[in-house]
Amino acid sequence: MKKVDFEDLILFENEDYLVINKPPYLSSLDDRHEAQNILDLAKAHTPDAQLCHRLDKETSGCLVIAKNPVAYRHLAMQFENRKVTKVYHAVVEGIREYSQELVDRNLASTNKGIAKVSKDGKPAQTVFNTVKTYRAHTLVECKPITGRLHQIRAHLAWLKAPICGDTLYGGKPLYLSSIKRRFNLKKETEELPIMQRVSLHAFSIGFEGVDGKQLMVNAPYPKDFKVLVNQLEKTA
Repeated sequence: MKKVDFEDLILFENEDYLVINKPPYLSSLDDRHEAQNILDLAKAHTPDAQLCHRLDKETSGCLVIAKNPVAYRHLAMQFENRKVTKVYHAVVEGIREYSQELVDRNLASTNKGIAKVSKDGKPAQTVFNTVKTYRAHTLVECKPITGRLHQIRAHLAWLKAPICGDTLYGGKPLYLSSIKRRFNLKKETEELPIMQRVSLHAFSIGFEGVDGKQLMVNAPYPKDFKVLVNQLEKTA
């Protein structure tokens, strides 16, 4: 992955918080296999920076960083009391008509880092809404109420609507040849998926600032997610 300029990631900044548009493939915390991670980049910008939550390495989108301990505690309490509004967008397999579809299924994490629906797991709730349907796929809005490991991915898999590219939870890679009627691949050329990761993006986040004012920040789609949606639009 090419070197990231932290300034280019900033969507919002005040004296207490930074909200960035995390690129895919960049770890939130220290990763022995990567030269860069979000926390180190944030600390180079603001020495007291602390991540208020995390995103999976492959997931892009809104990530909030506190610039001081007071701001961190203020937002931590909101997360604990479920007062933070998070919205994700996902491209899933099949045509799905969701309108305030609540999945209330406990999730348990295995020792391999996989979330499974289990009555013995921790409470987990996600609300799903259809944004747009295509010929064989759907753009879905996902609103997690709780914040369990791989919650959105596991709940969509439970709905039998796995996220495209999410092979861990039963999703298949999405190829242009599968959605475009006239697609010719050069001989001896291996076709790559339109998006080579889980098709999940943290679209927006809302919370209360230290001054009591409500903040809402949206993150534009990264290039790969935008290309995927544009291709689906063309073939709808």
